[in-house]
Amino acid sequence: MSLKSKLFTTLAAVTLATSAMAQDTITVDDAYARSSGKTAKAGAAFMMIQNTGDADDRLIGVESDAAARVELHTHLVDDNGVAKMVHVEDGFVIPAGEAHMLKRGGDHVMFMGLTAPFEQGETVPVTLIFEKAGEVEVEVPVDLERKDEGGHGSHSH
Repeated sequence: MSLKSKLFTTLAAVTLATSAMAQDTITVDDAYARSSGKTAKAGAAFMMIQNTGDADDRLIGVESDAAARVELHTHLVDDNGVAKMVHVEDGFVIPAGEAHMLKRGGDHVMFMGLTAPFEQGETVPVTLIFEKAGEVEVEVPVDLERKDEGGHGSHSH
């Protein structure tokens, strides 16, 4: 076996191990995406991210072909009581053995410049990027009818 073949085999094994580790420590439940209608230029995704590992991890990025830009956002309330969405460049800590909710009115995935309208019942491909677990790919169902302003229900998608 040539050196190039050995390097490729080693790289493939490390990549598979990293993917397996992500799948073993990070799970995503109750995900859904929504926009305000067929002409909307922006949308958002919400979900529960569970870290079953022994160490804290951090969601540091997100990617999707569903929009020109995809970012991690949160809502901050200023001194006048006005809520404003802001990009969270440092991401969100997912504590070991705990879950972090991405929900309306709080932390969420923001899609800006949608490439196509979010259609009820379709899915949006999203890649969550973690500091330790690496990339986790999720197919997020579009649910334009969901009304859970304060958080997620107990059902899973």
